[in-house]
Amino acid sequence: MTTPVQLVDYCPRCGVARTGTAGVIPFRCAACGLVLFFNPTVAAAAFVRDAGGRTLFITRAHAPAQGKLAIPGGFIDMSESAEEALRREVREEVGLELTDIVYLTSCPNRYEYRGITYPVCDLIFTAHAVAPESAQALDGVAGVAWRRLETIHPEELAFPSIRLGWEMLCQRATQRE
Repeated sequence: MTTPVQLVDYCPRCGVARTGTAGVIPFRCAACGLVLFFNPTVAAAAFVRDAGGRTLFITRAHAPAQGKLAIPGGFIDMSESAEEALRREVREEVGLELTDIVYLTSCPNRYEYRGITYPVCDLIFTAHAVAPESAQALDGVAGVAWRRLETIHPEELAFPSIRLGWEMLCQRATQRE
């Protein structure tokens, strides 16, 4: 797969052909001096819980990982905090409002889309649903299910970052017992 930096063959400022090794970060233009960094895309997602201790899992409707379980979330837009993006994405995907948002962990990830592999830094949170019974499959979601963490098998989960968060939450639950 191709990464975004590998797509830049010409300086976006002056149009001069790249010199040196393709894919090196940062891109440096020998002609105009432009230095262009390619940083990861940032995403926010949450293990959303209900009052009974169940967690909301979505079934992904599209590639990558179509048909696998994930947690609601998505990419952070410009000028948006991680928490704002999380609230927006959860509303768009499952129609829920959140309370008690708490940061859990971060994890590098790769997101393949239309032949390009984007480096992503996933920010994983926990949160509570305001009205969990109103969860529904909306944008990019094939289905929703409230499940206990211990009923999930790691191979069901769509991305390494979700598996990491799931493992952390399972460990916490075991330590409390």
